[in-house]
Amino acid sequence: MKESILRKARESAATITAFFEENAEPLERCVTEMAQRFARGGRLIAMGNGGSACDAQHIAVEFQHPIIEKRKALAALALTIDTATLTAIGNDKDFSYVFVDQLDLLGRPEDIALGISTSGASANVNRALRRARDKGLLTIGFAGRDGGQMPGVCDYCFTVKSWSIHRIQETHTALLHLLWDLLHVQMGADDVI
Repeated sequence: MKESILRKARESAATITAFFEENAEPLERCVTEMAQRFARGGRLIAMGNGGSACDAQHIAVEFQHPIIEKRKALAALALTIDTATLTAIGNDKDFSYVFVDQLDLLGRPEDIALGISTSGASANVNRALRRARDKGLLTIGFAGRDGGQMPGVCDYCFTVKSWSIHRIQETHTALLHLLWDLLHVQMGADDVI
């Protein structure tokens, strides 16, 4: 078992390292654009399914309630938390509309839409990202595998090139933490992490 533990830890570290070596420059550009949106009163609107729904909620709380002293709280919400709205739209319309209908109502041009999908093929996430882009929101995707349809509907699509859902999710967690941290540094916070 010890060898299995160490092998998986090494795979995770290697996946994360390779991802950031490939995506450091686009991540820097993305953070700069996000900082401009927040400076104009924009908000982060995050969405995903299953574990990615949890990641959407995770990033929203990191932005709303910074755990680092002296870091500014930033407006963020996850479209995954209102069970009544999700099930009403899914029941009355179609589950592929659960995020786009909320985004139509809540999204503003200065906002940022973040869609998370380990496959990049989640119909409800991609439909919402497409609509967000049409409305003028900055669109960001966290994907895995080959990115699915997500790169075609995002201004920035960060794809973890792995077929392991665990390695993808581990890298997405590192990505959301770095995105949060770098955004604050871009907005003038000390680089203390």
